[in-house]
Amino acid sequence: MAKCLTNGTIYTMDQEHKTVEAVITEGGRIIGSGNKRELEERFHGRIDEVIDLGGGVMFPGFVDSHIHLIGHGETFLKLQLSGLKHRGELLDKIAEQARRLPPGTWIIGEGWNENEWEEALPPTRAELDQAVPNHPVMLRRVCRHVLTVNSLALRETGVDEDTEMPSGGVAEQGSDGTLNGVFKDQAQDLILDRMPGVTQNDLETALTMAIEDCWRQGITGCHTEDLSYYGGCTRTLQAFQKVIMEGQKKFRTHLLIHHLALNEWLEEGRHRVPESEFLEYGAMKLFADGSLGGRTALLSRPYADDPTTSGVAVHSDEELNRLVAKARNAGLAAAAHAIGDGAAEKVLRAFAAHTCPAGKRDRLIHGQMLRDELLAQLKDLPVIVDIQPSFVTSDFPWVLDRVGEAKGLHLYAWQTLLRSGIPCAGGSDAPIESVSPLLGIYAAVTRMNPGDARRTMYGPDERLSMYEAISLYTTGSAYAAGHEQDRGRIQPGYAADFTVLERDPFGEPPEAILENEVRMTVIDETIVFGRPA
Repeated sequence: MAKCLTNGTIYTMDQEHKTVEAVITEGGRIIGSGNKRELEERFHGRIDEVIDLGGGVMFPGFVDSHIHLIGHGETFLKLQLSGLKHRGELLDKIAEQARRLPPGTWIIGEGWNENEWEEALPPTRAELDQAVPNHPVMLRRVCRHVLTVNSLALRETGVDEDTEMPSGGVAEQGSDGTLNGVFKDQAQDLILDRMPGVTQNDLETALTMAIEDCWRQGITGCHTEDLSYYGGCTRTLQAFQKVIMEGQKKFRTHLLIHHLALNEWLEEGRHRVPESEFLEYGAMKLFADGSLGGRTALLSRPYADDPTTSGVAVHSDEELNRLVAKARNAGLAAAAHAIGDGAAEKVLRAFAAHTCPAGKRDRLIHGQMLRDELLAQLKDLPVIVDIQPSFVTSDFPWVLDRVGEAKGLHLYAWQTLLRSGIPCAGGSDAPIESVSPLLGIYAAVTRMNPGDARRTMYGPDERLSMYEAISLYTTGSAYAAGHEQDRGRIQPGYAADFTVLERDPFGEPPEAILENEVRMTVIDETIVFGRPA
């Protein structure tokens, strides 16, 4: 039988400001939308439930196009270090955690950002040793491209000055030539691969908590990359199967496949956990560079605040081409993390050299620094740019010190991308940033940090309209996953996934969206969060 959702403002996202009075759903799909009276007459006798929106504002379900779903769930299980004002707070927090745990127990934290401190330097091995001498400590930076450890963690993992460092990574040393505990990009694996692994129950708990939090944020689905971090692709897929399919945690999950997990996925994972309405496989994921915070994003010029480096290329050109060719041989698109313009140049060259399979689209993930010639290449390729608007609120103004004179560069240029006809999707990169799509929309529309009393606007010409910003999380995310014909809009034949807000963001100043609330989240006709008024 059918359901009728009505008594609110319903934006279809077909075009700006287009609304309908009611939506009829059945079997998880929209079967009618438009005038309420006409729909009631048309579907008379089939409607057995009316969902009263109570004056709320309904959109197609918001989908996060770039998240690490299990990683987001882990934030509820690990020590959170974001928002600290100085390094002393970090050291106090881990020392307090050490007092709660038996000696020898690992202390794991994440989210620190030295750019928010007066002295913008990462915490070092010596400082961690002094604060926590009897527990191995591993703390990941907010960008997840840098971690820092103490001496006991180095001893537990067997890493020292004689350990061979992998290409595409940096293990920093002090003036005396000894490791200072800071590991960047690929060098992080020396620590991460030797730490105690998570259990299957840990995976399922983190995944459950992540999905439930996404529901609270109005998120009905995501594009996520989790398959190479937790002891095997198949094992991680089984956690998704257990929670989403067997546990009935409805959530539209589009899984990217890290290149390190590709062989296992091809041989076993995709057969053991087949695709379904709520779990599907997308592009092969690779990393072309690191982060701006760690000065490992690959630029086409030296960093202004450290001219000795222009960043790190995770792969050589030959290796990058080999990986993209491997994706093509598997019938897959490729999705490349590329923050710096130097990395974007290498990635687009590889994409162009190996034709994307028909009907699929490659991804340039982040694309925070681009040049005119790169925009021209993007227009000529089947590529979407996977952007994270909230990076504007966390990266500025310090990123300007990294880049310096930005002549010839487009920085976080969301409006330029859309104006150039380049399709974009919107995500959070949680747990690196807040998962809230409302914060992402705010950042895209205002280009301001919500905590900035001076209300500084960074790159005002790159602001998006409210419609363009919401489109990133609806039609944009649907297009990125190849679902533009059945998701991301409110019209017959599309998925019955909806996000209902308390107030209309089109009728208020853009800043008001930060105080707006999610009234209801609906997936596959099921109210997974909230209740109708």
